[in-house]
Amino acid sequence: MSSQSGQGQGAVPSGPPYLPTTAGLGGRPTVSVDDPISGVLLGFFICGAVLNMTIFQLNKRRSHKFVLSGLLFGFCMARITANVLRIVWASYPTNARIAIAAQVFVNAGVVLLFVVNLIFAQRILRAYHPHIGWSKPVTLAFRFLFFSVVANLIMVITAVVYSFYTLDMSIRHRLRDVQLTAITYLAILAFLPLPIVALSVFLPRKAPMDKFGQGRMRTKIGLLVFTATLLTIGAGFRAGVTYQIRPITDPAWYHHKACFYVFNYGIELIVVYSYALSRFDRRFHIPNGSSGPGAYSSSADSANTDDRIYRVNTESEVFGDSERPRPHKEHHKTETDNETV
Repeated sequence: MSSQSGQGQGAVPSGPPYLPTTAGLGGRPTVSVDDPISGVLLGFFICGAVLNMTIFQLNKRRSHKFVLSGLLFGFCMARITANVLRIVWASYPTNARIAIAAQVFVNAGVVLLFVVNLIFAQRILRAYHPHIGWSKPVTLAFRFLFFSVVANLIMVITAVVYSFYTLDMSIRHRLRDVQLTAITYLAILAFLPLPIVALSVFLPRKAPMDKFGQGRMRTKIGLLVFTATLLTIGAGFRAGVTYQIRPITDPAWYHHKACFYVFNYGIELIVVYSYALSRFDRRFHIPNGSSGPGAYSSSADSANTDDRIYRVNTESEVFGDSERPRPHKEHHKTETDNETV
């Protein structure tokens, strides 16, 4: 979420708003380079939007509520807008207002993926440790995290926009501090699902697992760890670039356009298609109105009357043999004897 802010020495530019004179991630776009790349990305994000909206509508017709497919549709639409604005900015490189709009949409989009991963991390924690995941302190902590995402997004967008409308260096320094605080915090949020999942898996369980969705739990965890790792790399790279100040005439290698597209849109496309093609709407689905321990698996009986696509899986299908609660030896022996008879 780097912004190109600050003014170099020399003649005072006309404005406001004022064009940035420090190097930012991706630099100023050009027609020859950015237009074809942004055009290809537009195609991928349009397909991603269509795919997620199709999944959302099909689920809606079957009364299979999964709002997160709609959230990924919204994310793809935000990225479509961001790429359109970058194409426009390439054609009007001296238009500061277009530059502002382009940077706002670049900064605003990825937080939706952070929210999705935090929701999935919360569901995994509640499945492995219902007494912890559903406790009031943990529930309030997650609510605070969701609220803080919105608060930090508003904070960083305000700072980015305001930086285009002032030449006061003291104000610019304070705005930069706001941006650095926000981007560092968002990088931590991108990383947070990883320790939450690790805690869920390695902390000894006091109760049976409250299974949800379809597929093995290890697959859900692997998918979340994979996407959270990618998003953490992207967020960490953007934060590192923001901490470095270079004049616009002397950018570093990490300001290159390739880094901009790979660590922003490349990572995000992998995450969006990984979730959609793996049918995360089935894997991470929970019953409507879940509000306490046991709620995830409480609708098992009613689910048996649904379409085969939405049937409740057996324990071995959902968790795998290694994830089943281990029976006592005597109980296991009795079951074996009965099977033999």
